Amino acid sequence: QVQLVESGGGLVQAGGSLRLSCAASGLAFSGYNMGWFRQAPGKEREFVAGVSWSGGRKYYADSVKGRFTISRDNAKNTVYLQTNSLKPEDTAVYYCAAVSALTSGCSGYGCADEWRKYNYWGQGTQVTVSS
Repeated sequence: QVQLVESGGGLVQAGGSLRLSCAASGLAFSGYNMGWFRQAPGKEREFVAGVSWSGGRKYYADSVKGRFTISRDNAKNTVYLQTNSLKPEDTAVYYCAAVSALTSGCSGYGCADEWRKYNYWGQGTQVTVSS
């Protein structure tokens, strides 16, 4: 079965960095666009970043542009999220998710920020940023 397993979360001071990883198995990884979302207590799920199946297109939420970088290694079936200059408002559970490049309504990964389009989700990793 399909598994997405996140790792790399933790407690960090404001201004610090974390590198999140998401290892995928049970799916043709190179045929999936990959996204990172986050959800803080009492808040809705929020798009953070996305990378197309080839790695050629990347998308970021305005709140993380210039601080976070998404990348993927198709040989390792892994997607990464490098988070720098972390702020207390970045505190959340971070989830990786996969959406098939063939998904209806997702041509060219135009659905990057639409969480309902994603086929598979990981269990999440907690990121806590202290002030």
